Amino acid sequence: MTNSPRFTTILLVRHGATATTGTVLPGRAPGLHLSEKGGAQAVAVAERLQELAKKPVALYSSPLERTKETAAPIASTFHLKTQVDRGLLECDFGAWTGKRLSTLRKRAEWRSVQNSPSSFRFPDGESFSEMQLRMWSTLERLAAKHRNRTIVVVSHADTIKAAVTYAQGVPLDLFQRTVISPCSLSAIVVTSGAPLVLCVNNTGSLKDLNPA
Repeated sequence: MTNSPRFTTILLVRHGATATTGTVLPGRAPGLHLSEKGGAQAVAVAERLQELAKKPVALYSSPLERTKETAAPIASTFHLKTQVDRGLLECDFGAWTGKRLSTLRKRAEWRSVQNSPSSFRFPDGESFSEMQLRMWSTLERLAAKHRNRTIVVVSHADTIKAAVTYAQGVPLDLFQRTVISPCSLSAIVVTSGAPLVLCVNNTGSLKDLNPA
């Protein structure tokens, strides 16, 4: 029985917009909530998920406020409890946490962040490689727990990018070429063999994910 095929569909949702989205690197700093726009995005993604024929059986979220607030309408829509998992946390940006992106882009290290992230570690923080390993290991653990089911995971842009590119077999140094928008959905199937990527950064209808 333990060797039976496994096909767990993981629906990765980035949190909705906040007051600092696109201007500040918030990282793991507490107290950042969804903006009014972000709250509306969270409601909309919950509605979009209802288009799926196979309903999610579990809902997981990063511990941060903005992800839990994004998960709340999904939990209400599907009558699920939001389960917090620290493996889904944003990358630890260390000393860069809370800095303005316009300032960080002027640093010499920014070129490494964009072009060779596999070699970069945030000062007093995490490396991209560590973040990717942490995120993918967490998804594999959750997939094993919900074999042959569909689950929703609410996380962050970089962690979702890292998971998607890993599933595609794309080198980490190219992961910055993937865009993950607020409240977009990316779908991965974790199998007993190679993972499959069904969609990336979907902000429209999810009906195409239903079996033909």
